[in-house]
Amino acid sequence: MTERVQAIPGRRAVMGVGAAVLGTAAIGLTGTARAAGTTVERSGGHGGSGHRLDLPVPTVIGHRGTSGYRPEHTLGSYQLALDMGAHIIEQDLVPTRDGHLVCRHENDITATTDVSAHPEFASRRTTKTVDGVPLTGWFTEDFTLAELKTLRAKERIPGNRQKNTLYDGRWEIPTFEEVLRWADREGRRRGKPVWLYVETKHPTYFRGLGLGLEEPLVKLLRRYNRHRAQSPLILQSFEPSSIQRLSKLVATPRVVLLSGAGTQPWDLKASGDPRTTDDLVKPAGLKWMASFAQGIGPTLDLIIPKDGSGRLAEPTTLVRDAHAQGLILHPYTMRNENTFLPADFRRGTDPNAYGDAFGAFAAYFATGIDGIFSDNPDTALLAAADFAGK
Repeated sequence: MTERVQAIPGRRAVMGVGAAVLGTAAIGLTGTARAAGTTVERSGGHGGSGHRLDLPVPTVIGHRGTSGYRPEHTLGSYQLALDMGAHIIEQDLVPTRDGHLVCRHENDITATTDVSAHPEFASRRTTKTVDGVPLTGWFTEDFTLAELKTLRAKERIPGNRQKNTLYDGRWEIPTFEEVLRWADREGRRRGKPVWLYVETKHPTYFRGLGLGLEEPLVKLLRRYNRHRAQSPLILQSFEPSSIQRLSKLVATPRVVLLSGAGTQPWDLKASGDPRTTDDLVKPAGLKWMASFAQGIGPTLDLIIPKDGSGRLAEPTTLVRDAHAQGLILHPYTMRNENTFLPADFRRGTDPNAYGDAFGAFAAYFATGIDGIFSDNPDTALLAAADFAGK
């Protein structure tokens, strides 16, 4: 499979993979990526001056913690990701009615908590339109923090990850401040900072409700000294305007997330900006994002598209083009189960069984990406080690 994937010329300098797998590397967002004594120069870029990520390359990002093994966005999921050696651990932020930031992938908590089992909240079930999509369920912005703390987290996709249901009810919904305190404690215990990767979810939608995300987020970043260019934290959003807003408030490194081809960021649509993801991945769009961000987080399909049978096709030029603008690339999301893998790497007929995740990682790493989001950071770390040894 990997013979179809060509590494970007001059782009191979890798990596440290956490707990005693590889040595430490660092990636400078507008200058160099270094590992194993190799330096890779990049040109272009205007938004990353003074930023440097002391992270291995490729960086293994614990997607919502270790959501392949524990209910997502719980302290249990984050702790396991850290213990496995993930280089950086992701949080998605949504607000409560009283303005606290909590860690949930979506403001709709129907599938990720036991809220439906609480009769006292039955009347809160409602239908809303979030970023143009009608949703029926329970939403964080209709609850105070105290009310959300009476709920417990559960596995979001139990049909795929039945073993994760063992942990249903074990953990509550964490606030982002609780995660910051946890990261500081673990950092002191381990003698090195715990890196966090923080996403503002649906910022235009929430700003319209009077619950803007960026200002309370910045307040917490400043309180916990994670607002500087060298802070062990990356900010991310699917809405470029949120990253622009944050760029004016803090120096913390920033990444623009990109959905699939043909989609449009909601903030651009809401403001009448006709540009789509297809426009943003072109050199002009990448240059624009480099003026206020240090990286992009595209879908894996924007790196290597799939053909009609779901198999990997030829890589796009996105890695080369983004690097030319001084942007790092952290695509998403790798998962071990057959149902989530490209067809070339599925094994057997059980959609929930593990496929050849190592083969898929090798194909994506060979394109020259700087890191990857993974639900299974232990698998990603081993795959990174394999790649480093080539």
